[in-house]
Amino acid sequence: MLPLESGLAVLVPEADLLVSPFRDKYDPSVAGMPAHITLLYPFKPPDEIGEIEIETLNRCFAGFPKFDFSLTTIRRFPNGALYLAPEPDEPFRQLTLAIWNCYPETPPYGGRYSTIVPHLTIVEPAEGCDIERVASEFAEAVEDILPIRAIATEIALMDTQAGSWQLRTALALN
Repeated sequence: MLPLESGLAVLVPEADLLVSPFRDKYDPSVAGMPAHITLLYPFKPPDEIGEIEIETLNRCFAGFPKFDFSLTTIRRFPNGALYLAPEPDEPFRQLTLAIWNCYPETPPYGGRYSTIVPHLTIVEPAEGCDIERVASEFAEAVEDILPIRAIATEIALMDTQAGSWQLRTALALN
């Protein structure tokens, strides 16, 4: 059972068929979470999110237009996590900063990192996971597929109230 938590993300259904098999096989901790680019995690506990928070988020996103992006490159974080990098990445960074500005008590990734790196996680390596083999498998799988083109039209508020990650509501970009 997952802890009760929430997060805000741009869902990327165009990457689901490619990324989901790797996440299901190597990273079961993300049960129910579709391919996405995280904007802010952790957000507030689900039971602290009500109409006021939803309205604040809607106002926060009101000044942001929809935007095109591509997932272009496979990269790794120092901990070995494998991810796809979006281009451009600045709109994601600006959305994260805007949410954090509205909710300063919820820094990105709980304040663990000093830099915001927009990314679509493929696999967060668990103990016993041969990340080199996974990286090689994934590189082979995407050889003729990248770049993946997508449009960010909304922000998904996801939470784990149902025992796995579920969409709570979608907040439109203009």
